[in-house]
Amino acid sequence: MNYPKKVVITEVGPRDGLQNERVQVPTADKVAFIKALVAAGCNRIETTSFVSPKWVPQMADAAEVMAALELNGRPRYIVLTPNPQGLERAQEAGAKAIAVFTAASETFNLKNINMDIEESLKKIRTVVQQALDAGLWVRGYISTSFGCPYEGKVAPESVLRVAATLKEMGIHELSVGDTIGVATPNQVEAVVSLLMKEFTLDEIALHLHDTRGTALANVLQGLQLGVTKFDSSAGGLGGCPYAPGASGNLATEDLVYLLHGMGIETGIDLKALAEASLQIAQVLGRPLPSKFLQAYQAKK
Repeated sequence: MNYPKKVVITEVGPRDGLQNERVQVPTADKVAFIKALVAAGCNRIETTSFVSPKWVPQMADAAEVMAALELNGRPRYIVLTPNPQGLERAQEAGAKAIAVFTAASETFNLKNINMDIEESLKKIRTVVQQALDAGLWVRGYISTSFGCPYEGKVAPESVLRVAATLKEMGIHELSVGDTIGVATPNQVEAVVSLLMKEFTLDEIALHLHDTRGTALANVLQGLQLGVTKFDSSAGGLGGCPYAPGASGNLATEDLVYLLHGMGIETGIDLKALAEASLQIAQVLGRPLPSKFLQAYQAKK
């Protein structure tokens, strides 16, 4: 197989990983976690989200987290902005890169953000246009791209329809999410192959969950298709609070171990990454599910 020589990883632990934790993580510990990830070589980090604290209390300190970071140059800090109000707060905090999100499943979208796909795309269009006018880098997320906890299988054509609209809006990158961790390699091939009609491979990222143990198999399929961008979460932190049973983002350590073993560059120091995960695990008061991390800790 002719695999890519280098892969870009977007580390989502500080936002997607921590948003559903029951323990309220102090701002100082979030900042220390992010800085440890930067020191490990993570150059793209989803740091926080500018959402209503009523719905996601863990992200109530978004502005404080951003204020503690050096926002010029590398790494690229990405923040979630679900609406114009969130975008305004993100800009006030100095954000240079934002993400918007919708889903490929109507029922999931209704339960997640209380609006159907078409309504969500209208709101997203406003956010994207304002962000692009301000010179910001914009990423689009599509949740439930392989399966929905309420509707079951999601047709690849449904993903393409949403993706094509986001592309027309002018987003710079698309992240395709396996929100409940049901994808298998054949589904990855079907979805990515369709998306390649609208996007270049450099514009597509895979956001995989390991709920059913298939995340790395799906990564391998993505690599075989030429995908070079993947989302993952340090230690395997997180899941989706609106998707029952969907714990288990793909662990960054497990992904990096696989890639390095295949001779694929990531720019990430695996040992330093593991130490960053152990640092936040101590704050949370529980072990994290990464297989590599468990093996690493057993050797210490």
